[in-house]
Amino acid sequence: MTELLPRTMLGIARAAVAAVCLTAAPAGAADESALKDANLVTPEDRKSFDLSGYTVTDPSAGYFDVEARRRWLKQQDSALIKQEIEKLRLGSSCRNLKDLPVLNDRFALPGFYPQPDSWRLAAEPFFKFEDAVSKLAGRYVVTGDPYYAECVADFLGRWADGDGFLHFEYKPTTPQAWFAVESSLFAAGFSYSILRDEIRATRPEAADKIEAWLKAASRRHAGFHTIALSCCNNHFYRRGLHASVIGIATDDDDLLRFGVSAIYSALREMNADGSLPREMLRGSRRLHYQNYATLYLVFIAEMLERQGYDIYEMEVDGRSLHTLVNYSLDALEDPDAFAEQVGERQDLWFMDDPQYFAWMEVYGARFPSDRVDRIVRSRRPIYNRSAGGFVTLYFYRPSETEQETEIATLADRSFRLRDDYCAKHPQWRDARDTAWRVECEERLHALQEGEDADLGVPDPKLIDKGG
Repeated sequence: MTELLPRTMLGIARAAVAAVCLTAAPAGAADESALKDANLVTPEDRKSFDLSGYTVTDPSAGYFDVEARRRWLKQQDSALIKQEIEKLRLGSSCRNLKDLPVLNDRFALPGFYPQPDSWRLAAEPFFKFEDAVSKLAGRYVVTGDPYYAECVADFLGRWADGDGFLHFEYKPTTPQAWFAVESSLFAAGFSYSILRDEIRATRPEAADKIEAWLKAASRRHAGFHTIALSCCNNHFYRRGLHASVIGIATDDDDLLRFGVSAIYSALREMNADGSLPREMLRGSRRLHYQNYATLYLVFIAEMLERQGYDIYEMEVDGRSLHTLVNYSLDALEDPDAFAEQVGERQDLWFMDDPQYFAWMEVYGARFPSDRVDRIVRSRRPIYNRSAGGFVTLYFYRPSETEQETEIATLADRSFRLRDDYCAKHPQWRDARDTAWRVECEERLHALQEGEDADLGVPDPKLIDKGG
């Protein structure tokens, strides 16, 4: 095992840090016991990390081997993967991307929890940006057609010319715009890393412009400091993610090291059982945020592994990223036991959304596990518009047994899996109609068992339109 450098002295007393974190947590969600005996790492502490040994060793590495994966895709015989390939082969024109406005004004967004409907409306341009770059990258992986690299070069070049994401309102009391830019930056970074070599070979000037812009945006975004909870929790890991992927693609050691500092901080703060104390502040959302943080840390680790660093085996006091993963898997396998452990019923809405399980495809590909597969199997294919894109397409390698069962389950997936279908229907998503959802799932179960198909199951098009 690789041991981290000795633990730094905390620059701020734990009691003071706890007070800051608690005031930043949602009303009713703070739990002082979550910080009991926690070894919290502050932004000041992070400055003392010696990360000089971390440098970008291969700017082309990205987070998976594009050419090797494309060769495998041509040879595989998985019904599920073939379905993903065919969806992407349909392609689309790049002309409609010109209609997406460059977000370069000093914009602000309403809060996610207090104003969810207003937030969704305001965040729509970010979602469209993330979907655009992620889907173009996926089409390039599947087809190898340089048209999609040209398209991304033109699209991101326009955002570079327009100073996209470089101007947004940041106040500790209204950080939502800061949070939204996080997601879009690592979507851009992931997608560019897939297309980097093609763009560099055919459009070197465009590559230089895009990389300069990505670095500037990542540095500016990561450069804001706050004493609120987001200084050091999952949002810090999110900043570390865009810094890592952009740092690697642009050969920037400082950005890479910012990402490494997220891993160092998480390992130093992690409780002995693998829980993250700052995420355990979140009351009924503890499980969601533990999983959320795991997602970003696993992606950072994957990229560092691709640079030649044995990050997964790094330890602090016997704790590693495997400790984190195992705790998250335990909680996800048995949410009721987790709720009993923390003493509060958990909000499990995220369990219906496959994007939050994208990290399992990445981790499971490197460390094959029956536990991981049991959780992620029913959620494939997984697409996360910002964190990794088409992760099932990029990482999943089904065994012969899995391939035999895929065809039988694809009929299910044609109208989405049972829980996913009902969860994304407007009757549940918007109205939270519990009785309707129970009936919906019973009908779908009956349909899967071969009973009469005319059971009043809602039209799948409604879900695609609303989901």
